[in-house]
Amino acid sequence: MQITVLGAGLIGSAIVQDLARDARFKVTVVDRRQVALDKLEAAIPVQGIPADLLAVGDLIPVLAACDLVICAVPGFMGFETVRRVIEAGKDVVDISFFSEDPFELDELAKAKGVTAVVDCGVAPGLCNMIGGHVVDLLDQTDRYICYVGGLPVIRRWPFQYKAVFSPADVLEEYLRPARFVENGREVVRPALSEVELLDFEDLGTLEAFNTDGLRTLRQTLTVSHMKEKTLRYPGHADLMRVFRESGFFSTTPIEINGLSVAPMAVTSKLLFDQWQLQEGEEDITLMRVLIEGQKGKQKYRYTYDLRDAYDRQTRTTSMARTTAYTCTMVARLVIEGLFQQKGICPPEYIGRDQRCYENLLAGLQGRNIRLKETVSEL
Repeated sequence: MQITVLGAGLIGSAIVQDLARDARFKVTVVDRRQVALDKLEAAIPVQGIPADLLAVGDLIPVLAACDLVICAVPGFMGFETVRRVIEAGKDVVDISFFSEDPFELDELAKAKGVTAVVDCGVAPGLCNMIGGHVVDLLDQTDRYICYVGGLPVIRRWPFQYKAVFSPADVLEEYLRPARFVENGREVVRPALSEVELLDFEDLGTLEAFNTDGLRTLRQTLTVSHMKEKTLRYPGHADLMRVFRESGFFSTTPIEINGLSVAPMAVTSKLLFDQWQLQEGEEDITLMRVLIEGQKGKQKYRYTYDLRDAYDRQTRTTSMARTTAYTCTMVARLVIEGLFQQKGICPPEYIGRDQRCYENLLAGLQGRNIRLKETVSEL
């Protein structure tokens, strides 16, 4: 079975390596950076194709021989790339976290007979699967909240943060208004707002703030209250708000000494260099999902905790592990025919299928990614 991975970044590379360890798969990876392809080809049995996906007019020749495509490009490229993969008639699993509504591609995917699983990382992704699974167990679901974040183990002033995935996508999270559900209705809050403090064992106090992470859950689940918040070390949200409100994240050009410059371009250049994870620098991924509802006459609270660390043996970041391996397990479900639904399929559809859900969790546990479930009566 042949799989083509589009993108060889931090997470794309982890996806390629996990799949290449499986003797059943022949893996091809496409990226414009020859150095990234050379590194992968030197380490594992994989074929690299140097190509700029923004410039390639027709993906059909690139994808002709494959049975499944994994889209691991930056968010700004995601929607268009997934659309082109669907047009080529290929099943696809996507982690690009694009801002557009994926259901705009639903009619096209169904017409092409394509299974397109979108938002298939850790969050969105694994948390959606948990949501779909638990909502399907309950007669009525009243509350869903997800706290999630990737953090460097070593805190360094002034940001106390390193980008464990695309830095451009991190800034997009700080700019895009957060859409929640309150009393059954959608509400909008500014990103970085409503900061609350949470305590985590061995880590101490972290802050959680609003981000637009619910994604498709707002449309696919019937829950009275739904919210997602991002976890960071305390003080990060205030600092990012200062940047945003002072205009440093603006894309509107300003004139400096006769030159037209977008403040975001300068800010990105300065931040991205400082946010870059250095070789061997360790990170952690934290996620806590709380779901409350009723089964029969009894009310329950389901709590799911994930805490994952940098893999020193393989030198793989925790965010790459948790995102990539969730993606590769779903890719296996699709390519092996265990999940066959056509059209745009958000991860909660995977969670609703008990066999697929159990298969996914077993695969993650086999990669030392463990999800702790606690069920309590209210």
